Amino acid sequence: MSMTGFLPPMRSLSVHVGPRVEALWSVFSAATAAPRPGNTPPRAPNLSIETCESTPEVRETARYFAQGQFLARQDDWTELGRLIRTFDHQRVTTSGGTPVSDVLALGARADAVDSGRDAVRRGDVHGAHAPLAALEQIYADHARDHGIGVVVALAHIDLGWTWRGEGWAQDIPAARLAAFHAHFRAASGIIDRFDAFELDAPSVAAARCALLAADLRPSQRVADDYEDVIDLDPESPRHMRSFGNHLLPRWFGSYEELELQARRTVARTRDVWGVGAYAWVHFDALAVDPGVFRRLDAELMVEGLHDILARRPDQHTVNLLAAQTGLTLARATAPGSARARVCGCFDWIVRDHLREVHPIVWAAALPHAGAPPRAGCVETVARGRARALSTLAEHFAPEIRRDRKIRFAPDGLHITH
Repeated sequence: MSMTGFLPPMRSLSVHVGPRVEALWSVFSAATAAPRPGNTPPRAPNLSIETCESTPEVRETARYFAQGQFLARQDDWTELGRLIRTFDHQRVTTSGGTPVSDVLALGARADAVDSGRDAVRRGDVHGAHAPLAALEQIYADHARDHGIGVVVALAHIDLGWTWRGEGWAQDIPAARLAAFHAHFRAASGIIDRFDAFELDAPSVAAARCALLAADLRPSQRVADDYEDVIDLDPESPRHMRSFGNHLLPRWFGSYEELELQARRTVARTRDVWGVGAYAWVHFDALAVDPGVFRRLDAELMVEGLHDILARRPDQHTVNLLAAQTGLTLARATAPGSARARVCGCFDWIVRDHLREVHPIVWAAALPHAGAPPRAGCVETVARGRARALSTLAEHFAPEIRRDRKIRFAPDGLHITH
């Protein structure tokens, strides 16, 4: 089904409005809803694990977001552009693998986008246009700076999605749909001025992928555009996760194309990830579309998860994979099925790798409960911790019923009487 007809739920969106940046927006957006009664942590005195509320990933993203926002508020766009270009060129990431250039750009456009979104919600066309016009003027003064160009282009993309919303194209008022396309044309006009390979700039290639949503023939471009950004930045799983999501039938591809491109991505990134790219390309696709399991090579997926943690054993990644296999994908399923094989990885992931709970990761995992999570928010921490403890308590229930003590420590898992 073409994206020009139907827009899936926003939580399924990909580059810049999906796993790559939407998760970052959630860290700094409106406060999360209070946890539901079902999110109350279970009484499991025999289960012990540290909760790390302020993880390195949370601290680093907050710091770089604030830096980008501060420089924009001080009108120090020359320095901001230099930092974005430098971090982009050097492929600098946070400890959890988030490109720092993304976070700086997010902070730099945050005020303008928030103001524009408020105006859109009020139906104030002039108020929605004003902050973007101001950014356009800044870009005109720095037209050769792709760092600033990316900030302004992504601001247009963010506001374009706000105008469009969700649902069938025929159900969206013509004026709102026209505004969506106008913002995407403006973003495209900026990005088309830069050559991602000539500049050695993954941010430019990623922004081009974000423009697929308004392309007339996105299925003809999706593989080439994502190959570009993955080739430029193969160590970032975010591009691969976005690629897989955009290859779903609800977007620009098919289950067959998803499987084919996952294997091709493995071939191009084997020296970096082993077969981990197969798991990354399927990561978000599996979370939003159960139909992916029908074509999934479960054994290759499992091997990919092993390769990911062999190369990136940090606790952020461990929590991410644990939440995916133990919460997002977990449901009653036939023994021996592809889903059961993948969900079964939860056992070795937590036994061999988990040392502490990162609540923001569990709170952000699908399925969502209430509003998007916000780092540092008491409700987010409570929700994420409850989800993690409930999942762990259920998994280790047989041991707990036998009065064994389950303790996760820095040196590993200890099960004692």
